[in-house]
Amino acid sequence: MTSLSKQEQVEWEKAEYANVNWDELGFALTKTDYMYVMKFTEEEQMFCNGTLIRFGNIQMCPSSGILNYGQGLFEGLKAYRKEDEGILLFRPEENALRMKVGADRMCMPSPTVDQFIDAVKKTVLANKRWVPPHGRGSLYIRPLLMGTGRNLEVKPSSEYTFLVYASPVGNGLKGVLNLMVEDNVHRATPGGTGGIKAVTNYSPIYKPLTEAKAKGFSDLLYLDALTGSNIEECSGCNIFILKGNVISTPTTHGTILPG
Repeated sequence: MTSLSKQEQVEWEKAEYANVNWDELGFALTKTDYMYVMKFTEEEQMFCNGTLIRFGNIQMCPSSGILNYGQGLFEGLKAYRKEDEGILLFRPEENALRMKVGADRMCMPSPTVDQFIDAVKKTVLANKRWVPPHGRGSLYIRPLLMGTGRNLEVKPSSEYTFLVYASPVGNGLKGVLNLMVEDNVHRATPGGTGGIKAVTNYSPIYKPLTEAKAKGFSDLLYLDALTGSNIEECSGCNIFILKGNVISTPTTHGTILPG
């Protein structure tokens, strides 16, 4: 866990809560106050001049890499309220490092670890009134890395945008899990992008997931693409199995996102 500095803690102690029914939070977007944006351009050849802006829509060229070729990554982490009203971030440096690995695979520049953590902290501080009370949820933080330069040809973008926004959430998985084994559609394949958090990993499983939920299942359990006999992961999360006193989880060997 990463705690905020004493100066930042003073900011938290002065915070007022937003008008939210914290007990009814699910895993859905609640618009907060601010988001953080930082740009990478061909001229600068680095991410710089990050700033907080009001939460809202963004503009980009119709030929941008994220829109046309899916050149994008995202991360997901949470800020938690402590009993004393302080705030904890859970291992933000690990998310920063995972984004750097994904950026290398997607031929993208990425923010430094310090830039990533600074952006996350500033986003949380700017939205402090949206951090739920202790034990009643968390502030979900979504960093995005996108190819936003003009690009009609199939090649890496020339410009990139790093954006961080946040939303208060409750427990995304409520009730008993009722999983259906998917033996037709594969979540990821060897040599693909299953081992990174690429934006293109998710929409291909919408169809089988929608069909499974229509049958009363809560999620799908995907098998490996080579043999179809080994458990890999669920639609949007890793899985572990408890049998007796033994906890087992699939090996992350390139097709499963390291959790």
